[in-house]
This record gives sequence, C-alpha cells and structure tokens, in this order.
Amino acid sequence: MSSTKLKSRVNFGKIKNLAETPDLLEVQIQSFKEYFQLETTPDKRNIEGLFRVFKENFPITDTRNIFMLEFLDYFIDPPRYTIEECMERGLTYAVPLKAKLRLSCNDEEHVDFQTIVQDVFLGNIPYMTPRGTFV
Repeated sequence: MSSTKLKSRVNFGKIKNLAETPDLLEVQIQSFKEYFQLETTPDKRNIEGLFRVFKENFPITDTRNIFMLEFLDYFIDPPRYTIEECMERGLTYAVPLKAKLRLSCNDEEHVDFQTIVQDVFLGNIPYMTPRGTFV
C-alpha cells in the first residue's frame, strides 16, 4: 500500500506571483457559450460568433439575381441523447443546428411564387459538456 503526499513548492524567485492563474477550463467553457450565444435570446444576439458567420455569408442569390435566400435566425435544439448514452453507444454528444431561412423571388414574371420561410436542419454540432469536454 502506497500513499502519495503532496509536496509543497518552494519559490526561489525574487518576484512574487504577480498574476493569478486564470481558470483555463472556465475560459474554454465561456468561449464556447459566447460563440453560440447560448445565454442570449435570439432578438438580442450580437453580430459575433456563429451569428456573424451566417450574417457574412447571407443573403445568397442565384446567378441572375431572381431568387434570394436570406438568413433570419438560428437555433439549437436539445441533444437527442444524454452524455452517458453517447458514451455507451460510441456516439458524439451533439445538438441539431437549425436555421430559419427565407426564400424570395425578385422577378415580377414569377407572380405565382410565394415567399417561403422555413426552419432548415443544417447538421449536428458537437456540444461541450458542463465539464468542458467533448464526447
């Protein structure tokens, strides 16, 4: 039976510890939340992170500028499986990313075309666990 004892550190430096070491795990978790703006309501999102990526790439038009696909908002649904279920099944702990898009027509010849607003599934995004890890 072995017991491990924590050894105390001795500082021989002349300069005392001036800066506290940041909680690096908390920095990582906060960065993830800010990228997806998880704690921000959709109407109050800043143009940064994932929202900025969408805003920079939309609207998309066809070559003749007749049809235009516009980004309105995105949302993340709850994960399908729990962290434990993903670990047991060998799956990625992920959440579905969906975007609300609007398809409109700028051509007056297409009078019968109605603007379509629809939620579109874009893919599954690996989701960070509360411990700051990915499964």
